[in-house]
Amino acid sequence: MLMENKLEDIIQTVLINAPIQKVWETVSTSEGIANWFMPNDFQLELGHEFHIQSPFGPSPCKVTEVNPPNKLSFIWDTDGWIVSFILKEIGDKTEFTLIHGGWKQSTDIITKPNEDSAVIRERMAYGWEGIVQGRLRKVVEN
Repeated sequence: MLMENKLEDIIQTVLINAPIQKVWETVSTSEGIANWFMPNDFQLELGHEFHIQSPFGPSPCKVTEVNPPNKLSFIWDTDGWIVSFILKEIGDKTEFTLIHGGWKQSTDIITKPNEDSAVIRERMAYGWEGIVQGRLRKVVEN
């Protein structure tokens, strides 16, 4: 039996001109995340269940990995997505990588927007680029 062709993870990496601790506080607190991503009731606690207020309504999430100040992962919504924030200290700067994985096959329907995975993935890849390269960097560096 052939393996199903799952869509590739979305990966966005940016070098931020700020120390790792400052970046970590921006990506691992409810207020910090709201400043560059979406409103939420996040808490930095393994197993914590929270909601991100997306354009399609509240998305249930759950923290699955916490490794300050280097990694944070959570399940996002009900379609099997896993989002990870990975931070790496590079001198006095921080390399931030976002990975949005857990994609299904391209023709599988994503429930809330009721569209194919491939369409949503493409839209979100573009969205993440603006969020990570633009908004996150701007929030941390200012």
